[in-house]
Amino acid sequence: MADLCGIVDPSDDGKNYAETHGIPCFETLTDLFQAQSPDGVILSTPTPLHIEQGLQCVRNGCALLVEKPIAIHSSEAMQLVDAADAAGVPLLVGHHRRHNPLIQKAKSIVQSGAIGDIRAVHTQCWFYKPDHYFDIAPWRKKTGAGPISVNLVHDVDLIRHLCGEITSVQAQSAPSSRGFENEEVAGAVLRMANGSVGTLTVSDGVVAPWSWEMTAREYPVYPPTNQSCYLIGGSEGSLSLPDLTFWNQNGQRDWWEPINATTVTRQASNPLDNQIAHFLAVIAGDEAPLVSGIEGTRTLQVIEAIQKSAATGRAISVAPIDGARSAEMAV
Repeated sequence: MADLCGIVDPSDDGKNYAETHGIPCFETLTDLFQAQSPDGVILSTPTPLHIEQGLQCVRNGCALLVEKPIAIHSSEAMQLVDAADAAGVPLLVGHHRRHNPLIQKAKSIVQSGAIGDIRAVHTQCWFYKPDHYFDIAPWRKKTGAGPISVNLVHDVDLIRHLCGEITSVQAQSAPSSRGFENEEVAGAVLRMANGSVGTLTVSDGVVAPWSWEMTAREYPVYPPTNQSCYLIGGSEGSLSLPDLTFWNQNGQRDWWEPINATTVTRQASNPLDNQIAHFLAVIAGDEAPLVSGIEGTRTLQVIEAIQKSAATGRAISVAPIDGARSAEMAV
């Protein structure tokens, strides 16, 4: 059980919420750390603030869960990772979908060899963000705040988690039709370390049912559909998500042979609740971070590569993080 000991929010809404619930509210992190010694902090602030505020938590010896993406640039992210490592402070990144029992079951299916060698993966993330989504937070209209970094980062993280590392990308993007600085649609071809090939597309200007939000039923605010948005293809079978349907042929593998569909059962629980419970276990020293600072940085590297490829038209390699960090990721 987590006890909320304080909120850091300078806005009137934040102050009113804190007062209504009898929770101390502070203008800044400095004010919080002067008044209290929390065991952990969840940084759900805009991405440009993550590094400065994260380093402040580290200096105060406070474990932190940083909302995704961990930073604007991977080089900045590594400053926070290095500081946390040196101080022995737990650093987690909020890729909460890994805490969904659905994803944990999919991971176990892939690792079991049921689908054989992964040969292809496809991810689709299409939805329409209303105008007021941008109007209430004008920073969302700026360069770097488009669906590649804000939304696709979740999907890239799950591709890595389920299918392995991404070694290079070739991407294209199209600008916002609403006149914003950022992109509205993007697509990329991925080369995976295991030799497979991936494709992905994202858009926040398409009316469609194919996004994690509308298919995974994680949040009641999104209308649910019965569609899938991830396809993982293997030499022995395939898996679609989030409906968790396993496709295979019992007899000879042959496109003229009947193919079977099995819906795999799994437990259901709120991944955000699971993420908080995991954060508490990491603080207590009972568990290692499921999504460490290194993991969050590695996902950010792929996002940077997609953005760079879309801007230049060139294929971009994703360099492994050097030294002990590479070894840590390979474990």
